[in-house]
Amino acid sequence: MTTLLESRYRTVLRLLPAYYRREREEEMVETYLWDVDRDTQDQSRPTLGEVASIAALAVRSRLGAPGAPRRYVLLGSTVRLFALFAVLIQAAAGVVELVLELTWAVGRGGSGRHLFLSQFTDHGLLTAVVTAAQWILPLLWTVAYFALLHDRRRLARTAALGAALPTLWPLLGPLTGAMVPADPAFAASFGLLAWLPALALCASHHRDAPPARLPAGTPGLVFMTACVVMGASVVVLPALPDLAWAPASCFVIGALGWLLWHSRSGDRTTPGGALALAALGLLILAVRVAALYPWLHLPVPAAYLGGALVQTAALALLTVTLAVVGRRDLVAAEPGLS
Repeated sequence: MTTLLESRYRTVLRLLPAYYRREREEEMVETYLWDVDRDTQDQSRPTLGEVASIAALAVRSRLGAPGAPRRYVLLGSTVRLFALFAVLIQAAAGVVELVLELTWAVGRGGSGRHLFLSQFTDHGLLTAVVTAAQWILPLLWTVAYFALLHDRRRLARTAALGAALPTLWPLLGPLTGAMVPADPAFAASFGLLAWLPALALCASHHRDAPPARLPAGTPGLVFMTACVVMGASVVVLPALPDLAWAPASCFVIGALGWLLWHSRSGDRTTPGGALALAALGLLILAVRVAALYPWLHLPVPAAYLGGALVQTAALALLTVTLAVVGRRDLVAAEPGLS
């Protein structure tokens, strides 16, 4: 006779995909019930730790664990590539923004240095700490990027979560009475651009996942190329940049390069690459639109407005193209998905 505790365990185990339950459910239920007295099983429940462990296993088994069906292997590959590409964009953006602002402050002489330092000294201790964190913590994206590609997964996860923390301040700052920019749409989209890749990295680069690798190029060369593209996009067109400009420019050029390489090489070893880029493009497009929308009805320079609109159109077109290519690649890799 099935006890209430066994039924509860089987309910929780339904979080796992069907293929995994078919192979392991009975063994897992037997293990969980092994040292529980049968007379008390109708008064017991799975512990919070057991539920959390099963939930984590459900994520791993759907993201390319050994023995998983092909569709889950493809899903895992897509999520891992999405995390890797997004972390690369964030890492380059963090370094370029820091270098360009420091260069601007030094180049302006004493007035520039005073203006730069005033953001740390003129608005109270809390603001100074938050400002310092917003400068330092984004550099952890670079740590996460290189740690991930050198198979230091725990360091990569910790660094990515730490790097994403500053994006919470525009949402949490008003609760402390602090003055923060009043643009909740941009703050939310910018936060998603940080937290979704960080969480995807934590979920998909688990201990059973294959090591992370770039589809082409070496980690250092790809990172430096991204930094150069972002820096050049800001320096060449200094009237245009906002927080979305450089990442969006890097994505547009990188995605175009990836599509060209993909079409010429005929590579089918990373069928999730196009869909991963499409998901990242959709996130960056949301940030681009959120940054642009407040300025549409204001007297802003035509160069900024025109450039931002062209960039938005390019992002939208690339995202759709990548989604179509990604769907084609998945169907070619797994006919059963069609």
